Amino acid sequence: MFSNYLLIAFRNLIKNKTYSFINVFGLAVGTLCCLYIMLYVSHQFSYDKHHPDAENIYRITSDLKLPGGHNVMASVSPPTAPAMKQDFPEVQQFTRVVPALGIKQFLLHYLESSWYEDNVVYADSTFFEVFAYHFIRGNTQALNDPYSIVITKTLADKMFGSEDPLGKKIEMVYSYGKNNYTVQGVIDESLGKSHIQANIYVTMRGGGMGDYARTNTSWAGNNFSYSYVKLYPNTDVAALESKLPAFLNKYGQDQLKQLGMEKQLHLQPVSSIHTTPGYEAENDKIANPRFLYLLLLIAGLIQVIACINFMNLSTARSTNRAKEVGVRKVIGAGKFQLVRQFLTESVILTLFSILVAVPLLYMTMPALNAITQTDIQLNFITDYRLWILLTALVLFTGLIAGSYPAFYLSAFDAIRVLKGNFTNQVSAAGIRRSLVVFQFVLSILLISGIIVIYSQMNYIKNKDLGFNGNQKLIFTFHTDEALKSSEAFAEHLRLIPEVKVVSRANNYLSQFVFNDWTFYKEGGSMEEGQVSQFMMTDQYFVKANEIKLISGRDFRLNDSGRILINETMARKLSIQPEQAEGTKIFTKQGNDPPISFEIVGVLKDFNFNSLHENVKPLIFRFDDKDPYLTNIIVNLNSDNYKNALKKIEAVWHQDFAAVPFEYQFLDEEVQKQYDAEISLSQIINLFTGMAILISCLGLFGLATFSAEQRRKEIGIRKVLGASVIGLTQLLSKDFLKLVAIAILIATPISWWAMSQWLQSYAYRVTISWWMFALAGLLAIMIALLTIGFQAIKAAIANPVKSIRIE
Repeated sequence: MFSNYLLIAFRNLIKNKTYSFINVFGLAVGTLCCLYIMLYVSHQFSYDKHHPDAENIYRITSDLKLPGGHNVMASVSPPTAPAMKQDFPEVQQFTRVVPALGIKQFLLHYLESSWYEDNVVYADSTFFEVFAYHFIRGNTQALNDPYSIVITKTLADKMFGSEDPLGKKIEMVYSYGKNNYTVQGVIDESLGKSHIQANIYVTMRGGGMGDYARTNTSWAGNNFSYSYVKLYPNTDVAALESKLPAFLNKYGQDQLKQLGMEKQLHLQPVSSIHTTPGYEAENDKIANPRFLYLLLLIAGLIQVIACINFMNLSTARSTNRAKEVGVRKVIGAGKFQLVRQFLTESVILTLFSILVAVPLLYMTMPALNAITQTDIQLNFITDYRLWILLTALVLFTGLIAGSYPAFYLSAFDAIRVLKGNFTNQVSAAGIRRSLVVFQFVLSILLISGIIVIYSQMNYIKNKDLGFNGNQKLIFTFHTDEALKSSEAFAEHLRLIPEVKVVSRANNYLSQFVFNDWTFYKEGGSMEEGQVSQFMMTDQYFVKANEIKLISGRDFRLNDSGRILINETMARKLSIQPEQAEGTKIFTKQGNDPPISFEIVGVLKDFNFNSLHENVKPLIFRFDDKDPYLTNIIVNLNSDNYKNALKKIEAVWHQDFAAVPFEYQFLDEEVQKQYDAEISLSQIINLFTGMAILISCLGLFGLATFSAEQRRKEIGIRKVLGASVIGLTQLLSKDFLKLVAIAILIATPISWWAMSQWLQSYAYRVTISWWMFALAGLLAIMIALLTIGFQAIKAAIANPVKSIRIE
């Protein structure tokens, strides 16, 4: 019986080539998109689930409440995790990961070769006991020895080629000094992806930030350590977390009181880190689950659109198979048997489309991975989930797409259809129109989403941030030796005609500002103070970045102990900008006496961080002798970058003979804050295009069928004098009415959905009527182009031939 179904399905495919192509290609493209999206979403949710006992590994996070500020941090103070291991029997092991704060890059030397590496972290010797990585060389004890490191296979291949890296010594030079490290392990991520991304893992007993973290005794501040605990199986996590307030008071009560800080510790499951936004100072990019669920919704919509095509074309062509149904019923076929036959044909067609989709996915995988910035691989041999996914797609799509045609065709009355009576076609036409409307509702939702997202991205790109990021070069110094010559380098740059202003600072705008202190006015206290981020700069920083001063003056030489504050900081401290100059504010660190700073001016608020956030309090502190002014900002007065860079590079090699020439453009660094949104926009654009393509295929098929059905009518109308334009309008107007209805339905839904999406931005574009009018207009144009071809083709056909056809 099944072979008979297979033979009939194959004959129908061959007999109706146009409709078969539309169905197979539409289902194949839909399946390709759906399969890739499901793989991508699965990939994002798979982070850190490969670790042994992953369900027992938790990250310690901190909730900080300071006067005028509230921060939820992904990190905690360094002593927290070791003390938890000591105090709580529920903790089996702990480990910490510490970033190299203030160091953008390390300069690596091996033999005669040198490289820059920016992905370096310090880790406890227990790191590889808690987290699972595949060791190509070495083992989980690789960080036990002082000055030992573990590197990734990619870096090992780059540095050592075919040599065995174990035991090799690498000199690492950075702004705090330099040390020699021994390679004790080489790893890769073949076991699975982790939220901890680094190319070099340095033991905590390796100088620099490792030594600082290991000996740090701060319990209130210094929340820079990513700390993890592995609990014994069956531990009551909620009960353990309830003990943390008393635990924190035991060690940090006095320090917290001195800073006027309230602090809470929480335990976050490690497997949820990659898909949980909302934490400050994350050490890797987070995948927003709302975005992932949106992608799954788009995948479902694409597959539904492909299924609708199949339903519409199958029911539209039902008259061609009605007599077959009638004959089968007359010779004894039951309704269930006919339903099974048509569902089987649908599943076979879906299977055929899968056989087309999988090779297409293989070919397009590199381009799709480039857009989504992932490295998803198809491996049908080792990944059984792919087979489950494909089987589920075949069954789901085949049964959904074939369900309505199967029940509709099997319901034909045998005697009526054999006599040529197809009265139930009326209800089918109504359902087809409803499905076309639904299809275009989905397409318009996606098109309007693209328009709003593009408008928001364009708004971000062109919004006045309060500083000028154009024509700015950033130079960052990664070694102590280079840092010592940075001031001389800045002076030499000022002699170049194309250079307008040169400034030195410990950070540059658009980068996360790690430093924050609590400040209060004279007569106040730390408990009444305001937390503010602050940067160290010289007297040229405001001019170099073209920041506006609304009162007071800019820094001058020898302004030690003086500060500039932004409008938000002035407002938080209840200081009137015009009265700010000469006002003193204070801060206190531990038991030390209060430190005073004199305000010399107030800066107009500017967005020094992402537009996802409102402007925060910010202070610039003048200190042109600070040893860690690691960044130079160069404001060019010419857009002839090639010529300017040539001169700057010559000065660089003069001042830093042994250091590679490297720079960034400030405007590009600003845009990097929105990489996730840009990626989202590209992904949605791509898959929306696929959804529209599939919709057009279905509309094209229905227009072709409609033209065939009305061939004689068109011929007669043309003989009686109807024009080509009139006939084209006649054939198009019914479809355009359906698109107009779809626009009316889709517009309020899209308005609500995009309003919700924009809520994640503190600064956002205003949703306007024209966005949805444009989406509707595009939908009409797409429909016209799709239908128009068939309508014109039918209208210009020879009427004699169409009338003579029996």
